[in-house]
Amino acid sequence: MLIGKCYQNSRILERSFKDPPQYFLVSRFMRLAMVFSSIIFLFLFLPITLGVYYFSKENYRNGVLLFFSLVFYFWGEGKYTIILIMYMVVNYTAGRFIERYRQFETSKGLRKAKFVLLLSIIFDLGFLLFYKYFVFGLTNLNRILAFIGYSLPVPQIHLPIGISFFTFQALSYVVDIYGKEVKAEKNIISFSMYKGLFPQLIAGPIIRYKDISNQVNSRSTSAVKFISGIKRFIIGLGKKVLIANTVSIAADAVFGLKSSDLSFQITWVGVICYSLQIYFDFSGYSDMAIGLGRMFGFDFLENFNYPYISKSIRDFWRRWHISLSSWFRDYVYIKLGGNRIGKYRSYLNLLVVFSLCGLWHGASWTFVVWGLWHGLFLVIERTKLGRNLGSTAKLFQFVYTILIVLVGWVFFRSESLSYAIEYLKAMFFMKNEVVSIFEIINIKIFIAIIIGIVGATPFPSRIANLIVSRQNTKQYARLSYEIIAVVSLAFIFILSASSISTNTYNPFIYFRF
Repeated sequence: MLIGKCYQNSRILERSFKDPPQYFLVSRFMRLAMVFSSIIFLFLFLPITLGVYYFSKENYRNGVLLFFSLVFYFWGEGKYTIILIMYMVVNYTAGRFIERYRQFETSKGLRKAKFVLLLSIIFDLGFLLFYKYFVFGLTNLNRILAFIGYSLPVPQIHLPIGISFFTFQALSYVVDIYGKEVKAEKNIISFSMYKGLFPQLIAGPIIRYKDISNQVNSRSTSAVKFISGIKRFIIGLGKKVLIANTVSIAADAVFGLKSSDLSFQITWVGVICYSLQIYFDFSGYSDMAIGLGRMFGFDFLENFNYPYISKSIRDFWRRWHISLSSWFRDYVYIKLGGNRIGKYRSYLNLLVVFSLCGLWHGASWTFVVWGLWHGLFLVIERTKLGRNLGSTAKLFQFVYTILIVLVGWVFFRSESLSYAIEYLKAMFFMKNEVVSIFEIINIKIFIAIIIGIVGATPFPSRIANLIVSRQNTKQYARLSYEIIAVVSLAFIFILSASSISTNTYNPFIYFRF
């Protein structure tokens, strides 16, 4: 009963887009249709888009992708699509002017380029700050004003899906043009297609223009590449629907308990399930984005590299959400001076970067603490104490890292700092069981946890690679392997589609960011 009740509650809690009530009824159905793991996307939107794309002449394909990307976003966000279009027009124009002024190596030209860059940054960040942080700022201001018996009205503001991602994408574009790392795109249709490309539009990965500039107007397509894209998409779909959605039931059930009902066993189950949920949810989305990109001829960079096998927090951030961590490294940490201006300043830079990284994920102090928690251990790892960690046993390094990550996820998932503290108390101080663990986990969830733990390591891919390398000399073995692979992927797709058809709402976690 508890599982069923918490599952229903979790579907409600996943409204965490913070919509006004009158908007929610409409947006809920529309968002259902726009996610990759939805029947309408899989069997209507994607086939039509692929059909029109490949039946179009190459000269028109960017326009086709732009059109369907705008339809995709409009389907989910309606009138807020105008914001995306404004980003396209403003950053395209800014890029052209910045490049024009930068080509003149004069102080006047440099000043003009800096001015245009500043305007574009203000524009991009202005929308993000308003839609994502205005309410957060007012709420915290009211806490201060409460001491004098005064408060300001706090409006309800809808957060456009993906605004954090396409804002950072836009910022990297104009900054890279100013730094002469890439040339401005001259064709506004091609630029707008890149800016609104639906596979990576609403939940990343953050695709920088300089990484795919040579693919925007000229990209290769082939049957092999297309098929590899389908395979990657199905793997991502299975990660999301079969693993992430399943363990999310237990994670939501645990984190939905009152703090007084938390116990040692329950809290560990909850944080392990949430760790698997967020990894398979977001890496699954990234896999689908990469797969979709290949179907249209793009080669996107990888966004995850088995982060849960890391031996340090530094290693973790080389493997987790690579596009975001590298973005903060290149556009914030290095711009602040990096580690070139003394170790104590570099420590401060790390803390600043990771507090911003936390805040980027959400307008809540729990996210800020999560970011600072990781930043703190990144600082520690740069000290003598951290360097000594590298000489310890690998098992100890792994246990240390996974413990730090799990504690961080408690802050990340909790609704408040006070709840996170109570959760951690129950995790580490052996609080007696109030709710039975068997009320949280059933056999389906248990199997998903086991598969998730194994799948979060490189072990399955290494086995597959070993089989491939050994059967290359035997034609029948190669054929058998390919048949098994195709049947397995078909099975994953059928199971995923079946699961989607029976569940009403399964948004990706990173939609809220």
